[in-house]
Amino acid sequence: MTSKTKNLVFFEKWMDPIAETMLDGEDGINLQKLTYDSPEKDNWAALEQAHGLQLLPAFETRAPFMPGRALIERCPELLAVSVTGTGYDTVDEEACTDAGVLLVNQAGANAESVAQHVFGLMLVLSKQIIQGDRRMRRGPEGWGRDDFQGQELTGRTLGIIGLGNVGRRVSALAGQMFNMTVLAYDPYITEDDFRERGAKPVGFDDIFSASDFVSVNCPLTEETTNMIGDREYRMMKPSAYFITTARGGIHDEAALAGALSENLIAGAGLDVFLPEPPPAEHPLMAFDNVIVSPHVAGITDDCTHNMASWAAEQWVTIFKGHRPPRLINPEAWPAYRDRFERIFGTPVLE
Repeated sequence: MTSKTKNLVFFEKWMDPIAETMLDGEDGINLQKLTYDSPEKDNWAALEQAHGLQLLPAFETRAPFMPGRALIERCPELLAVSVTGTGYDTVDEEACTDAGVLLVNQAGANAESVAQHVFGLMLVLSKQIIQGDRRMRRGPEGWGRDDFQGQELTGRTLGIIGLGNVGRRVSALAGQMFNMTVLAYDPYITEDDFRERGAKPVGFDDIFSASDFVSVNCPLTEETTNMIGDREYRMMKPSAYFITTARGGIHDEAALAGALSENLIAGAGLDVFLPEPPPAEHPLMAFDNVIVSPHVAGITDDCTHNMASWAAEQWVTIFKGHRPPRLINPEAWPAYRDRFERIFGTPVLE
């Protein structure tokens, strides 16, 4: 049997150059950088010979190179697609599985950075830091310190939707740092998982009705799309805050603006929108008690290094013929295994 070079392509850049350094030192891997400024036919020529495709962050990937069924079918050598971080909602998972193409992510690489961002938003909101900053910049007249009286997080109740890699870190920090009561909704884990992650399992509605802060930390899927809307906001306490660092599309932005305009909740901290970036005239931008950030919860030096190095390590694992540790679509494995052996002439080592 023969073996041939594994072609791995990526557009523009990795989150951190550590990935290129790691992969350049691997025998048998041909790492090729593509650019959107290149002629489209040249990019397609490279993709049609690629065995692996490393994606940019979700909203930086451009048409016609979005990883949908058309791209999967046009690239017959493709064996695996890797997303930058945790979310893979921009990839057609079904098309990958049908074609025997593995889909992998870097789940967990961004957990600490995102969890800390959650608490950054919570603290800025509860202490009215941003309101005070904005008012001070307009001069010293017409306000006093008491106008910006805040609240501690200590002892309050945090409700988490999604107790995965990020959610469990949010839960741990809430208990360790602020002695908060942590409630969580996640239908995909066991009671032992809740216990080990320091959260009390409750129903979906209970998250909204019983929490002082609601943090959304679940992926965007068909099930979670538009999961949170007017009904849920109206269940929240008037003193409660809504926080999301997950994905735009999970919560209804128009309904949230409506709830804020009626003073149904105390405020919101939003790192994600749909689409991104949102326009300056977006209704949520008009509220002083709304804190926004440009989808940067996971954009830290530590996190980008982790995501890039984890992705590089996973590509080495894939091309050495081993099962990758963060496989999203295990249903593709049998067909993938046959394709790998046919393309490279060596069997997969399970």
